[in-house]
Amino acid sequence: MQTKFETKAIVLDYLPNGHYGDNTPSYKRVPLAQILGVNFFSILEVVPREEVAPHDVVFIGKGERQKISHVKRRIGYDELTSFARTELEVILKDIAEQEEERFVRFFNEAGPISIRSHRLELLPGVGKKLMKEILAEREKTPFATYKDIQDRISSIPDPATMIAKRILEEIMETDENKKRYFIFVKPMR
Repeated sequence: MQTKFETKAIVLDYLPNGHYGDNTPSYKRVPLAQILGVNFFSILEVVPREEVAPHDVVFIGKGERQKISHVKRRIGYDELTSFARTELEVILKDIAEQEEERFVRFFNEAGPISIRSHRLELLPGVGKKLMKEILAEREKTPFATYKDIQDRISSIPDPATMIAKRILEEIMETDENKKRYFIFVKPMR
């Protein structure tokens, strides 16, 4: 059973004195951390109990949390620190590689969105021709790994990179750049 909320997250940045431009008096400031949820890729601002470092994995689900006191709020990509933005790309690639089974399942199970478009086409670098190749190959036998996908479809770019780029596109959604379909990220709306 999949949860409807984040339970595990990865630290993007730790702010020991809170936000830089915050007008709160220094004696009232609390340390903050910006984290990325692993289930739905939500970007959250949390108050840690102790010092955390980028790339630390923390538990944020219901129950006893060791490193995180509480989740303060959900934030958008534009509210991330510049350091957190650079770490985000690296961490997304790591997640795509570590959770290979989850994303290979996407390649095996993705279905059509409408009569004219398919979920696979939402991945960067996948057009109609490549989508048809993927569908034909998975019809023969489901894919087992990223390497299996690349071995059977020679023209496909690195699947982990494609997944990471798509997740980043969905996270970066702004009012000017509205995404119509979300595959991996829970939208902020």
